[in-house]
Amino acid sequence: MMAGGAAEGELGAGCRDSDTASTPTSALALTPTPASTPSLSLFSEPLHPLQDLTGDGGVCKKQLRPGTGQPVPPSASVAVKFSGYLGNWNKLFCSDGNSKCPRLMKLGKDITLWGLEIGLLSMTKGEAALFVLTPQYAYGQQGCPPSIPPNTTVLFKVEVLDFIDSEECDAFFELTHEQRDKLPLEKLLKVAATEREFGNYFFYMQRFKIAKDRYKRALSILDHRSSSKAEQSQINASKLLLFLNLSLTYLKLECADRALKYGELALEMDQGNAKALFRCGQACLYMREYSKSRDFLARAQCIQPFNRDINNELKKLTRCYNEYMKMEKEMCCQMFDPLNSYG
Repeated sequence: MMAGGAAEGELGAGCRDSDTASTPTSALALTPTPASTPSLSLFSEPLHPLQDLTGDGGVCKKQLRPGTGQPVPPSASVAVKFSGYLGNWNKLFCSDGNSKCPRLMKLGKDITLWGLEIGLLSMTKGEAALFVLTPQYAYGQQGCPPSIPPNTTVLFKVEVLDFIDSEECDAFFELTHEQRDKLPLEKLLKVAATEREFGNYFFYMQRFKIAKDRYKRALSILDHRSSSKAEQSQINASKLLLFLNLSLTYLKLECADRALKYGELALEMDQGNAKALFRCGQACLYMREYSKSRDFLARAQCIQPFNRDINNELKKLTRCYNEYMKMEKEMCCQMFDPLNSYG
């Protein structure tokens, strides 16, 4: 997802000169030796005029497609498609553009190429851009053999698919348990919400085991809080979302008993939650507990009579039950046929 330098997964790790290898993303005020902007083109499309992001021509940008929302923050984990080139956009040295499941990567940890970090900080969700990075902002005087020669200007085409700002989470997990307990409820809820956002991302990438772990980590954050009744109400609202997400995730993992457990936990907080009833009905159907499944789904249908998913699940339940009864009947006939043949 993110990155590339010479090795997929970590952009620039171990391939820069020592003077820039440890430079943090925030060090945008540093002024390396000025470098002239090369004249480049992409499939005969002129790149000029380029936006000079560093003021010295070291990181230049051409926007291909605008994005929406706020720029990527320095503490973000980002998902991108990228391609890195040498020369006049004609020598590909790294790419992750065809990945079906791009992974979230942390700026400054998984993406360490200084110039690319600067470029990403100028982008918004959905934006696509071209970047020209001079050696001082890329792989330095040494390069990264054998892919990148010494003192080489590199080119990147980048698309920001998504990002999650994990600043609150990063700070939270550096605290002791005593310090965490003293945090204001607002911060605690924000950390749990960010963990849930990570879980949602991995769920939509169909990485269900990771999603499950992030949802459970969010629950553990909320469980470690002793609070007043008013605060507990807000915490329960956050837990309800996590219970529903875990129920669905366990269905995807084909762990119907666990899906039922979390669906029932959601119902303990909200007996009339149609989504929780629906999840419990799905789980029971998977376990061939047809009577319980019908009860949950019928209750869900009473709340949302025109919900297509609920109605389709009830139809599926009817089909499965009829097939089950037919199979039971055939088995009984096979058992008693030998007896009948003896008169």
